[in-house]
Formats: sequence, C-alpha cells, structure tokens
Amino acid sequence: MDFNHRAIKGLGVQSDYSDRPAFETVRPRRQVAPIIVNSSHSGRDYPERFLKLSRLNEMAIRQSEDAWVDEIFLRAPHMGLPLLRANFPRAYLDVNREPYELDPKMFREPLPEHFNTNSPRIAAGLGTIARIVSENRPIYRERLALEDALMRIEGIYKPYHKTLQTLLSETLGHFGVAVLIDCHSMPRLNRGNDRTAPDVVLGDRYGTTCAPVLIDTVEAVFAGAGLKVARNRPYAGGHTIRAYGRPQYGIHAIQIEFSRHLYMHEITLQKHQGFSAMQKLAETLLATLVRFDAVSLARTQLAAE
Repeated sequence: MDFNHRAIKGLGVQSDYSDRPAFETVRPRRQVAPIIVNSSHSGRDYPERFLKLSRLNEMAIRQSEDAWVDEIFLRAPHMGLPLLRANFPRAYLDVNREPYELDPKMFREPLPEHFNTNSPRIAAGLGTIARIVSENRPIYRERLALEDALMRIEGIYKPYHKTLQTLLSETLGHFGVAVLIDCHSMPRLNRGNDRTAPDVVLGDRYGTTCAPVLIDTVEAVFAGAGLKVARNRPYAGGHTIRAYGRPQYGIHAIQIEFSRHLYMHEITLQKHQGFSAMQKLAETLLATLVRFDAVSLARTQLAAE
C-alpha cells in the first residue's frame, strides 16, 4: 500500500529541532480501519545542545528509550493505518505526561502556580522534562532555565498532541469510532526465578479507556503467541490514554508495554533474533484489529451508555 510521511518541525518556536523533524506522521494513502498507532518514546535523535547539558554519555542517556518500538510497528502504514512516531527522545521530552508536569528543583526560576509540581511521576524523576534515566542516574549537569522547558513544551509537546488529536478526530469522523494503540516497552520484569511476571502489560486505566472486547482481543493475540499478559499492573496507562480514551464518545485507547528482553539486549539496545518475531506479532495484532467490526464496536459503546 502506498503511504506518505508528514514531518513536523514545530510551530515557529525556537527549538533544538528547528532543522529536522521532531516527530512524523506516516499516513497510508487510504486508512482502512479506525486504528491509530502511536510510538512516543522510541525517538533516538539527540540534539547536540541537549547532550552538552547532560552528564551522561551517549549510551547511558539512551536507557530511557523504548528502543525500536516504532520499527516493531513499522508495517502499520502498509496495512492502511496511520503511525505517529517521535524522533525526539524521551529523556529530552516526555509527551506521555501532562504538559507542565515539572520538578521545581530542576529549574533556576520558580515555576508558575498552575504547573503540576507534586505528582508521583515527578517524585520518581520522570516528569515532562525528566530528571533521571533508568537506575536513578541524573541527566543534567546543572539546573535548567525555565525557558528551555517551555521551548520543548510549546515547540514539540503541544504540536505532537495537536497532531494526535487531529488523527483521532479524523478517524472518528470517518469511521464513527477510533482506537488508539499507544506502544511502549518496559524493562524485563521476570528477572531471577520469577516465572509469573508478565512479558506484556496492557493498560486501560482499570477498564475506563476502552471497551472490554477490545482489550480482550489484544490480550488474546499476545497470549496466543505464548506470552504472559497482565493488565494494569504495574502499568495502568499514562497521560496519553487517560487524556484521549473516552469509550462513551467512541474513542478507545489501550497502552501496550512489551518486555525489552523479547527483542533486544537491554544494556546495549542491540536487536537480537527475537526482533523479527516481535514485528510479525505486531503485524498479527494490527491485522486482527483491522478485521474488528467497527460497527459492532460502536454498538457496544452505545449499549454501555
């Protein structure tokens, strides 16, 4: 299937990505189903200025990436489904947070009162502008200027979410329903002798962001491939599915977390032999969702009201 790219460079705000796209929408020539695939944490384009601000080397700072998740779902546009993917890294900006979820200790100036400065994500060092990467390693050499955060939020965060909202609105208008698949990876949970830990965690904010039949279908695909699947623990879903998942209005959102050990070496981030199997499994999932009857899903939503 033919498809095209639409790269976004921001909305005229000075940005570390002024000369290259911060994110891109890969659209099919014709969208065949009400499915949108989103990969917001797999970006690996690190601005030179950002690296100079960091105390970490180029490999250590990459430990926050959901590395290669966008490539796992790269077949989506060929299957008639739009793919929104970040080129900016999560360590630089996390769009799966509220827009102003910032740690006041990271900045030289006081933060405005309307900012969220007390969330559990901030306490963990993982706000909209992260303080740490994995294993509690601080990112920055010194405090940042508030202007730096606002540049990233105004120039990238807001355009990213505007693009996602447009994709959902267009899909809802065309099909009468829209399904957002928010794709992530997670550190391996089944370390040591823990054989009960999941390989995949599905999040729907405890049943509030999508119809049960949808998440049941997604779970069946992964379980059918022999993977252990959990729901909402330890990841119930972040800001993205919480903000957009409105089943009562026909917009459904599911977060998927793959264990990284399934397809890559977690320290070196090198793909291993499992990567092609994960790509095929992602294609199977999308093919299953494409066959899903949007009319029936809409009726399920109406019956629940």
